[in-house]
Amino acid sequence: MTTLIPSLNSCLPRMTSGEKRFARRLEQYLEDDYLAWYDVPVGVLTRHPDFIVLHPQRGLLVLEVKDWKLETIQQMDRQRATIITNRGVKEVLNPLEQARQYTYGVVKPLENDPQLVHPPGHALQGRLMLPFGHGVVFPNITRRQFDAQQLSDVIPANRVICRDEMTDSLDAEAFQERLWGMFTVQFRHRLSLPQMDRIRGHLFPEIRIQQGSLFDDGPDADAAGGSVADALPDLMRVMDLQQEQLARSLGSGHRVVHGAAGAGKTLILVYRCLHLARALRKPILVLCYNRTLAARLEQVLAEKGVGDQVVVYNFHRWCHAQLRAYHVEPPPSGGGQRAFFDAMVQRVIGAVDERRIPGGQYGAVMIDEGHDFEPHWFRVATQMVDPDTNSVLVLYDDAQSIYERSQRRFSFSSVGVQAQGRTTILRINYRNTRQVLDLASRFARELLAPEEAEDDGIPLVGPESAGRDGPEPTVIALPTLPREIDYVVRHLKRLHAHGRQWREMAILYRRTRVAGRIAQSLKEAGIPSENLVARSRGRGATPTDADSVKVVTMHSSKGLEFPVVAVTGLGEMDPQEDRLAEETRLLYVAMTRAMDELIVTGAPDAPFLQRIQQAGSAH
Repeated sequence: MTTLIPSLNSCLPRMTSGEKRFARRLEQYLEDDYLAWYDVPVGVLTRHPDFIVLHPQRGLLVLEVKDWKLETIQQMDRQRATIITNRGVKEVLNPLEQARQYTYGVVKPLENDPQLVHPPGHALQGRLMLPFGHGVVFPNITRRQFDAQQLSDVIPANRVICRDEMTDSLDAEAFQERLWGMFTVQFRHRLSLPQMDRIRGHLFPEIRIQQGSLFDDGPDADAAGGSVADALPDLMRVMDLQQEQLARSLGSGHRVVHGAAGAGKTLILVYRCLHLARALRKPILVLCYNRTLAARLEQVLAEKGVGDQVVVYNFHRWCHAQLRAYHVEPPPSGGGQRAFFDAMVQRVIGAVDERRIPGGQYGAVMIDEGHDFEPHWFRVATQMVDPDTNSVLVLYDDAQSIYERSQRRFSFSSVGVQAQGRTTILRINYRNTRQVLDLASRFARELLAPEEAEDDGIPLVGPESAGRDGPEPTVIALPTLPREIDYVVRHLKRLHAHGRQWREMAILYRRTRVAGRIAQSLKEAGIPSENLVARSRGRGATPTDADSVKVVTMHSSKGLEFPVVAVTGLGEMDPQEDRLAEETRLLYVAMTRAMDELIVTGAPDAPFLQRIQQAGSAH
């Protein structure tokens, strides 16, 4: 299956129905060595072709998808088309001409790269090593209709894919032949991986990764003859692909990824697990602090077919499982939950030191949201990896340290993570729209000032927007919490009436006592809902994919993301001086769960709502 960038789920809200169908066919009918991008800005004018498809041998193809019906087209020549829209008659470019212009915007920078053109002395000296072409997709016009209306007079028949040529029952080879037919030439040359990396870097030069490869050690990364920085792709549009690519590189040793909120750290972990699961004999251990995140990771990895090879625990449940499995007496209860958990961790550490609990149990150890861990937790976790594989991955963002204990400064080497020279920093936030990230960052700006650190230390990585636009966040003051919840419920109903699915929405709250009120209001409004915190408390319980609004605490929302997020009850947050930094981080985490739309409510005199309003007015 081809890799679509961004992922299909993140694209769906802004795709037309025809684009959705075509994207699914690309995923369905193209093999792994195809790459596809949707709606990426290219060229000096940052135009947005609908799809770019790249294959290391077939070449590069630019496609425009038009959801036109026959009656949409009033007239068309080779340059222009007059169409009927909901707003009346409109003159636009012939879609093939539009695709042609986009193609030259894509190709031009590639032609200036000596490593992507045929060398001196070659019969095709100076020409690109890869074929390129362009075409049109008509999801609502059949081939018979296309021929009957003689549209081939203005768009060559071989440059078009019609409705009946992109069905879900179509033969994959027939679909691919339609794509190949859009190329006017074919070359025998097959692009190398470094050349594919260079092409991605040229397509998206404004946000290339400059830090170097995550799992390659560096000396051989310059295989194409250029600098590492030149070869690397941009983070927003190629990041998912790079994560998958890096996860398949079985470099041994310990790795640390410092990434801003929304930079794709958890995706790196997932892709890494997928690849290592095929290569390692021992199981892979994934640890995090958040029970809801653990449940979600467990679900995702199971859906991807590696649930039997990857075990996922929140840290304290793993400690409990170790004590039980190796018959180590747990600490006595009493003294409060935190005291019990601390004592349980110490029991595990002591049992490992005494070899009552064996080390080296796992082929790899992955730690997500490592900023939530106490320093000594890393030491016991790293002792669990098989020394023959020695594969450890820690994902970290100091800006999201929402627990007082996790804000202690330390070096990774001091806690057993030996990642010197194998640390990567990811700065580009691809999750949030520019508007959501701007508001969250301005609100928490005092805590987000970037801080450099030694390779073995802990930097604070400020997020940089990938530039995706969306609606401005809604920030509203309401006199009571019931009024807030009522407003949020009505707002979500409006979004649903305009096409948003319930599963795309989440309500985040600060205090657990609010959950019942939210659930009751949703029930009275006829909105299906699911309490993720309640589901994650049971062993093996995971959030479902049911079409329901997800209700979750701010703390438990870490690592999750939703197209629409409502953060309510800001008056419930603690504004006291000794709690201010932690609560600010917590609210920053909650706000950055919103991929597209953010709604924030609170009492008019709530200090945190007032700060958000000030941050918004300062824009």
